[in-house]
Amino acid sequence: MSTHDLTDAEFAELDELLAATPEPLQPLDASMLDGYLCGVIVQPRLIEADEWLPNIFDYDGGLLPETVDAGWLDKLTQLVERRYAALNRSLVEDGWFDPVILDVDEEQEPEPLPEDASDEERSARASYDELGPISRALMPWVAGFQHAALCFPELADLPSEDVAAAMARLYRHLPAETAEEKEVVATLNREHPLKDLDEAIEELIATVADLADLTEAERYRVDTIRRDTPKVGRNDPCPCGSGRKYKQCHGSN
Repeated sequence: MSTHDLTDAEFAELDELLAATPEPLQPLDASMLDGYLCGVIVQPRLIEADEWLPNIFDYDGGLLPETVDAGWLDKLTQLVERRYAALNRSLVEDGWFDPVILDVDEEQEPEPLPEDASDEERSARASYDELGPISRALMPWVAGFQHAALCFPELADLPSEDVAAAMARLYRHLPAETAEEKEVVATLNREHPLKDLDEAIEELIATVADLADLTEAERYRVDTIRRDTPKVGRNDPCPCGSGRKYKQCHGSN
């Protein structure tokens, strides 16, 4: 897999290809995809592309139809895997990467909710409205990271306070739904305020790098092969009970 990162034109092409995902599937956009890929990379186990790739085509777990255009899928897959490789290389070699953060037009009002909107939809809108401009800019990226954490829960399940604290620093940019989530966000905003978007992006990058470090040992852990019985020396009696030496019996092959 090539680790040559995408150009600006290829990022734009990637966003267009994702948007062309057949309906009714709801694919990630380029910024959400970037967060998702980082969420895959920092997992405490190595995840192969054939396991994480299907999740980019639908946020709710829908699958591509078998009749999907092969040329479209091949081109999209190539670009996504190149971005994954580039992110992985940057985190391993530099402890740093350049996230895809989309510009947010603060003057553009969100689409009004329909009159028959559910209480859940109204609550979600109210939580979104409470986000500041910094979090609104970072929310798609962090939502993509959260998507990976939900698809692969091993990261969140780690019994590590450091991992939990790092994920909280990312999730502060998502709409807070519960009283506990609101309290966490309020504490972070009070104790670790972010003065502008640049500082927030730097914190996001550093947090992902921290998670990569925290899970590195587990991710590359190699299980030691344990023998159920002691190793038999070539001059020891063969364990088959023949009375001959192992090298002259079953060890002769």
